[in-house]
Parts: sequence; structure tokens; C-alpha cells
Amino acid sequence: MFAVPKHAQDMWVGDDVPGGSILPSVSGPLQSEFDNFTAETAGRKKITLSRASSLSNGKAPIKTPGVMRTGDLLMRNGQSKLPHEKAFSIQIGWRLFRLSGASINSDAPSYFSTYFEDQLRLDENGNGPTKTLFIDRDPDTFADICRHLQGYYLVPRDNAHYVRLYADAQFYNLQRLISQLFDSEIFVSIGGQQFHIPRDTFSGPGNSSNFFSLGFAGFLGSRDDAFPGLESRGLMRPPAVQPQTIPNRSPKVFEDLIHLSRGYPLTIRDKEHRAQLLSDCKYYGFKGLMHKLFVHSITYNAERGKSEIIMQLEDLHKSGVSFVNDASPSDQSPLGGWVNYVRPFVDETSYEVIVEVGSQETKIDFRSMRADFYGDTKARISSLFQTVADKMNLPHNLPLGLMMSSGGASAASASPANTPLSEDRVKIRIGQDAHIILDGQEHTMGESALDHQQELDYNPEPSTPSSASLAPGQTWPNPTIRPSSTRPPPSKKRKRRGSLDDFGEWIVRKGQWRLRVQPRVEYLPGTGRGEEGGSMEIVLCAVKLDAVSGQRGRNMGRGFVG
Repeated sequence: MFAVPKHAQDMWVGDDVPGGSILPSVSGPLQSEFDNFTAETAGRKKITLSRASSLSNGKAPIKTPGVMRTGDLLMRNGQSKLPHEKAFSIQIGWRLFRLSGASINSDAPSYFSTYFEDQLRLDENGNGPTKTLFIDRDPDTFADICRHLQGYYLVPRDNAHYVRLYADAQFYNLQRLISQLFDSEIFVSIGGQQFHIPRDTFSGPGNSSNFFSLGFAGFLGSRDDAFPGLESRGLMRPPAVQPQTIPNRSPKVFEDLIHLSRGYPLTIRDKEHRAQLLSDCKYYGFKGLMHKLFVHSITYNAERGKSEIIMQLEDLHKSGVSFVNDASPSDQSPLGGWVNYVRPFVDETSYEVIVEVGSQETKIDFRSMRADFYGDTKARISSLFQTVADKMNLPHNLPLGLMMSSGGASAASASPANTPLSEDRVKIRIGQDAHIILDGQEHTMGESALDHQQELDYNPEPSTPSSASLAPGQTWPNPTIRPSSTRPPPSKKRKRRGSLDDFGEWIVRKGQWRLRVQPRVEYLPGTGRGEEGGSMEIVLCAVKLDAVSGQRGRNMGRGFVG
């Protein structure tokens, strides 16, 4: 073995000694004796050079992120660096720092290693004095960087401290520190409150491409391309970068989103709280959390033998809609079935969907058993029908000229008639199993209404457009069969609760509907009968209705604003 002074045998890489020297030059050691600088150093145990040599015998080497010593040169990544026993002076702003070659080499090549290596290269002996490197940067930030170079793990204190460390690490070309900061927690201020967010917090399905992951790339670039859009070569100093701050969002809501993303249940206090959570999910791009927060109910229907999900119409997403037929493989007739839904990024299986429609934008006519939709509800119903048609690979129902015109299908007014599954007025079915609240009281469908629905199923009348859909100058095809909501045609049956004569038109305040896809029954002129054609149609099957009969029923539900 070789001789080492007693005071040097128990020293740590990076320790300072008087005179600016870390360790006298030694010679003769084999590199294999120092290839296994073990994790025992993490426990603050002193390791002599002879002890370090014995650790490499008998057991597999333990890899550590520390530095290795061999002779009077520090070896890292197979490249010779600065002499580890030599101290180098660096002045940052108004403070003078002295770092050993071992510390500088711990994150090399860098601005510092290149500068001092060039000086030593000019000195034939390599032992002469070196000039002090002066850099006009923040000395407090560099004091933290010194701890990183001395082997300590550096944790930013807040978003401003993170930006300073990252900018200076890029300026000094400290690649190991850049990678550490790039992979560390996200430091951001939201509504004046500091957050340290582990990067895997929002890494679940639908949440990974979010405000922070995408914004960070545009904010500080990447490991290899800092400050995107700026030519960094030849810069006197890095550009000023504002810390990540979101002043216009609620820190309390963000805390709830973090709590939910970690898998904990979240108690939603009221509708306003849910609306706040959904609003911030959209703002931050947390699609998975957003679909989890949508109002829904999943239950198993033992009578139907299916699992069901209730979703609001405005919360349905195209990617979750599917069609499941209910015909056996040997059945050669046109396939019918039900519309199903799976919450994207959340559910692993689909459920038969029950769509909840509110906003009092639904009107049903019992003479024709059709429903009219208005406003945003009509646009959403049309979009849903077209999505079902696309999943069934049905052709578009728009004229070719309109589809080829400017704007294409999106330029057409929203209407279920623009889809291959419905007319402008959507076919509905209300059975005895539907729960109905009419004008605030429970209501039961009568036999005459049920018989009338069955008659329409097998003996359809020619489709008649709604009043709103008639073009200027257009007339009804046959005025004698136009359904009237104000005065139903006379009937020989006695009026009773729930009979067809009592109905006319209803305004549905809230309704839940299953979506049935079935072969369309085409009307045969001159026969008064119909038969199944090759096309398909959607029928809305009522599950639960809260409706009012006419304007009086609507006025009964009004409240006073004062």
C-alpha cells in the first residue's frame, strides 16, 4: 500500500483544510481499489483508504452517486478532471468561494471545470496558481449550488428559489443539477399559497398532459434546450424568468384536487363546490379527475340483469359512447340494442346509460309520441345521436352539397334530423314502469295512452314536422292528421286519470331516458300500415319524468324572486 498522512485518512471529499489543499498528492493506487465507494458514507461513517479498498473484495460493488478517487486525479465517466487536492477560487458577486477539484468534478463538465482546466493546461507542471473566476451572479443562490457540488441533496424552498437554481444551473452548465431539478417536485404558487407537487401526483390516465407538465416544457424548456425560443450561446447571463404563479385560482380547490388525485375519497359539499372543482379541472387539464367528478350513479338493475349508469346529458363525452346490440348471432333481422356509456379514463367497463335531461327544454306530444328539444339541449341531443350513428358506422344524413360547402356538417343548424337515427321530432316511449310526477303529483299512465303508443309502433302515421321546422310557405302534408296539443280529437272512451285525452303536451322539467336503437318502421302509403325497413332509429324510453301540463302547470312551479 501507499503512505497517506494520518489526518488525510479520515477526510471527506470536499472538506476544506488550511492552505487551500485537500490532500497531498499520492501515487501508486490501483483504480480497482476505489471503484466501490460504498453507501456507508451516507451514514457519516469515516472510511479510510485501506477500508475503501477492502470493501471491493468479496461482494458485488455498490453503485452510489458519489465521486471516486484514483491517484491525484478524479475520474468520472471515464474522463480525467481537475486534481481533487487542489482548491480553486470563485467569486460570485461580492462573495469569494473556494471549492476543491473534487467538488467541481462532481458535476462536470461545467463552466467551472472548463475554465480551470484551460488554466491548468497552460501550466506545464499543472501545479501553479490559478486565477480567481469572477461571475456577476447571486451569491446566495450559488451558496446552495455549492452544497450540491459538495454532495448534499438540494431541495428548493419555493417557486422563486426553484427558478433561480434552475436558471443558474443552466448558466453554469451543471447537468446533474439540471436533471435533478427537472425531475423534482413542481413548485408553484396558486392564489398566493405555495405548493410542492410530486410529478407523479397527476400522472394517472387522462391527467398526465396537464397545465403543469405541458407548461413546464414551455416555461423552462428541457434538459437539452433551456429557455425555448432563445439562442443561449454567447449569452452574458440567462434571461429573467418569472416563477410559476397562478394568482386567479383557489388554493383550497387545488388542495381538494390533489387529495382526490392521490386516491382519497372527497366529500363534495354542494353544487357550487362541484362546479368549482370541475372548473379547475378544465383549467388545469385534469381530464381523468373531471370525468370522475361528473354527477353520476352506477347501480345494478336485477330485473334487467344489467349495470346502469345515470349521466347528465351535458357531461357525456363522445369517446365513452357505445352501442350494444341485443340480438343473437343467428338472428338475421336488423339489429336493435341499447346505448351504453363508459366514463373515459375512469371506468373499465361500459354500462347501459340513462341520460338525464333538464333545463325545461323538452316538450313531448302524446298524440304523436314525439319530443321536441330546444336551445342547447337540442344541440347536445343531435350530437349524441350522431355519435351513436358514427359508432354504428351509419352514413351521414346531410345532403352532399351541404357537407362539401364551407364549414361542412358543422355549418348546419343542430337538429336530430341531421342524423341518420331520428327525425327533427324524436320518437319517445313512456311505459307503465316510468315514474311520472305531473304538476307536482304522482301520475300513472292509463291504458288508452299505452294502447295509443302500441298502435303508433305498428301503424305509424306519416312524419309531420314541428311548427318551428316548417319553411316559409310550407304547409302540412295532410291537415286532417296533424296532431293538436290544444284540443285532442274526440274519443269514445270515458276520460279518466292518465287517459290520452288528458295529456296533450307536457313540458319536461327533468327527465331520465334510456336510448333504444331499433329498426325503423316505415309508413306504407295507401295501406295505413307500416313495416320494418333497413334503416335504424333511436327511441327515448322514459325512466323518470318531472313534467308540467301546459302553462298553468309551469306557473305552479314558479317561485318569487323577491
